[in-house]
Amino acid sequence: MPQEIKTIRLSLPYNLGSVNCYLIKTGTGYILIDTGSSNQRARTSLEKELANAGCQPGNLRLIIITHGDFDHTGNAAYLRAKFGTQIAMHDDDAGMAERGDMFWNRKSGNFVIKTVAPLLFNFGKGQRFKPDISLKDGDDLSQYGLDAKVLCVPGHSKGSIGILTASDDFFCGDLFTNTDKPTLNSIMDDPATANASVGKLESIEINTVHPGHGRPFPMALFRAHS
Repeated sequence: MPQEIKTIRLSLPYNLGSVNCYLIKTGTGYILIDTGSSNQRARTSLEKELANAGCQPGNLRLIIITHGDFDHTGNAAYLRAKFGTQIAMHDDDAGMAERGDMFWNRKSGNFVIKTVAPLLFNFGKGQRFKPDISLKDGDDLSQYGLDAKVLCVPGHSKGSIGILTASDDFFCGDLFTNTDKPTLNSIMDDPATANASVGKLESIEINTVHPGHGRPFPMALFRAHS
């Protein structure tokens, strides 16, 4: 059965833009990639979008987190409890979700940002979680009904991952953005490692990139201008 991809675009607080979640319908249920920011849950259509798509308790097979930032992990614990599913992410970012600290395992960041970020994104104890499943490079997701594999693409964070489906759709987290044009994300914990991740993708067949922020775009468009 062909996999259907639904983009769910959620507003970020304080007019900071938007973030994408991706709901994939498979032959056996649904997979959700990223979950948005927790303090926007009541004012966004996340649960409505899931319900309208037919995603309900019992058929959400897995929540995949591409990296540990609050705007991607914010609703994971809530959805795990409501839908009775599991959360999967890379170990190198798991401490962010467990501690409520998106600078965990990153290089030293701006002190002010470190202080205000948890307040802005409301990542309190109720939103923290320990992942159920540890993902690593090359992992096959077919056991969850998704014909896809995990690609480690560190740079934005050490534990950043992407999901590459058999139809060559690539869910890249925050490696790329497309709010204006397809580009490498300007916010990188390790720019050299991010460039190496882009280099890793050069030999991989990718049709459409689905970024954490902005519109999906053809990988060929990025390659033509990079």
